[in-house]
Amino acid sequence: MTKNSYRTSNFYLAAFLHSKEIELIDIDRTGGSRRVAFVFAESSERERNVQAFNFSPEDGDVAKIDARKLISSIKALKEKLYQDWTRRKMKQEKDDQN
Repeated sequence: MTKNSYRTSNFYLAAFLHSKEIELIDIDRTGGSRRVAFVFAESSERERNVQAFNFSPEDGDVAKIDARKLISSIKALKEKLYQDWTRRKMKQEKDDQN
């Protein structure tokens, strides 16, 4: 993690941050692993939202979010993961042919 970014492999935290409009910088799939890290821009807002996600009581208002917005973020992240996977697979097939 660099000083200007925040990484998480927690898909639901990533979806929460995305739905809170924290800038997604990259999806990092290191070492060809199936595990990915979502890389977000560092900010005080990002920090507050991570704290809210992890430590707010379930019935508290701090981490509440519109369900449609969260579902939209989940779909967007899945699409980005699929695009990344497809791009890597095509590159690997091209490299194998050469």
